[in-house]
Amino acid sequence: MSSVLSCRAVGKVFGSGRSRVTALENVCLEIAHGEFVTLVGASGCGKSTLLRTLAGLEQTTSGQIDAAGAPVTGPCTDLGMVFQNYSLYPWLTVMQNIKFPRQLGVHTRDCTSGDVEAASGRADALLHVMGLDNVASAYPSQLSGGMQQRVAIARALMTRPRILLMDEPFGALDVQTREVMHDLILHVCSLEGCTVVFVTHDVEEAIYLGQRVVLMAPRPGRIDSIYGVPLPAVRSQEIKLTPEFRQLRAKILDRIRETSGLRTDLELLHKLSRSNGARDPLL
Repeated sequence: MSSVLSCRAVGKVFGSGRSRVTALENVCLEIAHGEFVTLVGASGCGKSTLLRTLAGLEQTTSGQIDAAGAPVTGPCTDLGMVFQNYSLYPWLTVMQNIKFPRQLGVHTRDCTSGDVEAASGRADALLHVMGLDNVASAYPSQLSGGMQQRVAIARALMTRPRILLMDEPFGALDVQTREVMHDLILHVCSLEGCTVVFVTHDVEEAIYLGQRVVLMAPRPGRIDSIYGVPLPAVRSQEIKLTPEFRQLRAKILDRIRETSGLRTDLELLHKLSRSNGARDPLL
């Protein structure tokens, strides 16, 4: 399959002089149409920075990003973005929030009544598939976190983006709600046929959702390794109990500890514990 999203030697530097920080260095990544790719890694490895550069919200310092065959120089309609904090407009209802991206163009001179009607039908379809029919007239403050994130996802899909970028969208949700959202996003993205790049700090989430898991390492942020996920395309929560899932989870976690220096810290802690006898010094 041909790439719909391409990073070629991408670098990102913040500040200058003594305050200069290299957030990304020589990031090279090719993502195929319809692929679901997850990004994991220790804090400070540049996951969210990479996602923001893919979205055109941050400019690269070096290298180039192409999306749908064109260089990314800023936000564009081929790219949809979902943030962790929902970012809904509190003064708009659920339906109004979903329609908002289309309403930005409704008043332009090139827009026809047919375009407006099609946008309305699109909003109704997204409202239904996201399970929001009963709250179409509600305001964000009246919804749970999970429901608000459903609205945010529906809004991001409103313009039919070819690529959906998601920055830890389920990080603030409880475990049960997250599992429901996992199955929902897999179903919706399969229906839409869009490409997804999903940032998470949760390795289990990364494996369950992704066709490939990209592990990033810190200081500077870079791609350390990429893991194919040897699981069926159609997934259920029980798959997390399989040996294949557990082995891949252990392998990725071990590599994260290796790249972040956490393993060294843990080994040092164990040595200190042994040197102080059987009793743990922290107890």
